[in-house]
Amino acid sequence: MGEAVSAGSSWKLSAKEGGALAARWWQWALSAPDDYDPVRDKTGEFADWEQPDDLWFLAGTYGGRVERRCSIPANRPVFFPVFNTQHPVPWHSRKPMLMGVAEATAHLNGSALPLEEFTSRPFRAEGRRRVAWGLWAGLAPLVPGQYVLEINASTTGGFWVDTTYHLTVEER
Repeated sequence: MGEAVSAGSSWKLSAKEGGALAARWWQWALSAPDDYDPVRDKTGEFADWEQPDDLWFLAGTYGGRVERRCSIPANRPVFFPVFNTQHPVPWHSRKPMLMGVAEATAHLNGSALPLEEFTSRPFRAEGRRRVAWGLWAGLAPLVPGQYVLEINASTTGGFWVDTTYHLTVEER
C-alpha cells in the first residue's frame, strides 16, 4: 500500500475507496464489545483491538475531550474520522445522515492534514443495513518515531470532539 513516509504525508483516496473504508471503520468500531471499545477508550489502551492486516484504524469519540497514547505499526496506512455518523437505513435508501459542520481540523505534528468527505454504500453492522458519512483523513505509512495527532470538530448543533493521539510508530 505504499512506501513509509515522514509526518504529514496524506493518503489520497478516491470517493469509492474512502466510502468503502468508512464502512469498514464503522463495522470495526461497532463490533467491539463495550469492555474493549476503542471509541469509548479514554487512554488508548484498546487502540489495537482487532485491527485489520492492511491498514490501521484510529478511533473517534462519542464527543468531548480525550487524550490517547498508543503504538501503531510503521508498515500500514492509517485511516480515521475527524467527524462522522452512521445510521440504519431501509433497503431502498442510500441517504446518509448529514450534520452541519462548524469546524473540522486534523494536524499531525502541527501540520494540517487534508480532510475528505466520504459517504459509504450501504453495509451491514449489528444486524442492520447502515450508511456512513463523515469527514475523514488518511495517512500513508509513517516512519518510526513519535507523532502527535490533534483532531478537532464541532457541529452547528453544539456537538464537539477534541482528540489528541500521542502515537509511537514502530516496526512490527
